Amino acid sequence: MAKKQTSAEKRFKQSEVRRIRNKAIKTRCKTRVKQFMKAVQDKDQKGAEEKFTLLQKEYDSARSKGVIKRNAAARKKSRMASLYNKTFKVSAAE
Repeated sequence: MAKKQTSAEKRFKQSEVRRIRNKAIKTRCKTRVKQFMKAVQDKDQKGAEEKFTLLQKEYDSARSKGVIKRNAAARKKSRMASLYNKTFKVSAAE
């Protein structure tokens, strides 16, 4: 008769799968930030706007999956938005 799998072994396997998935999601977020920062540094307003939209989408996705906390996602998006507004002198009325 086959040996029954212990719950500790199962939890280890589950946590390893989650760790790899979470790492991939966090890496995608970091990549989006780098792309956005490069567009801002190059003073490419149209490119930065597109990258910012993708960045927000990535953070929202990570937040909904529980990879990052709600306030952390909001804080990071807010900081990127203020950088965009400061760089391209966008008023809040627009």
